[in-house]
Amino acid sequence: MTESSFWLFLAAAFLIAAVPGPGIFYVAARTLSAGRASGFASTAGTALGGLVHVVAGSLGISAIILASAELFSAVKFVGALYLVWLGIKTFRGAGRAPSLNSEPVGDTRAFRDGVLVEALNPKTAAFFLAFIPQFLDPTGSNPSLQFIVLGAISVALNTLADVVVVLMASATRTQLIGRPQLMRRLTQGSGVFIAGLGLSLALARRPANG
Repeated sequence: MTESSFWLFLAAAFLIAAVPGPGIFYVAARTLSAGRASGFASTAGTALGGLVHVVAGSLGISAIILASAELFSAVKFVGALYLVWLGIKTFRGAGRAPSLNSEPVGDTRAFRDGVLVEALNPKTAAFFLAFIPQFLDPTGSNPSLQFIVLGAISVALNTLADVVVVLMASATRTQLIGRPQLMRRLTQGSGVFIAGLGLSLALARRPANG
């Protein structure tokens, strides 16, 4: 791709990453409910899940899923049910009193959850297929490699935004850690919000050009 096209892509990808979306709200909710380590683990997981979509898009797998109403619905509802389950689990675990001095637990699980939440979101696949091809050079060699490179840059920018959100949410949690009742309500709210993201995904429609 030309240098001007690359800088245009970079500017667009940066703006998209800076706009709060489901991924940002998800890692914020996980950080508020379980702490900074869990937030970072979730961020790493969503980043890997995003890369799954980048590779799938470059290989044409995402296009096949989006073109099939049955496959799109299957992936969508699995992802939605998983988010709802995570939300309910977070809500039910709100009764445990958090502590800044406690050992971080469940970070591997938070990473796994992040991977599955992002990888099972067909809306992410639709975004990559709609956004990245606009900046590909059709006359250049290996368009699949171009797709992967631009997709990886987009994922990196999204991850950077998530890291900033985790740090902000962690600072908020630190200020509230001495108020168990408020923390309990905050964790419950995080669970409700995560479940709400699942319900939102369940209601998502397949792109008309899918």
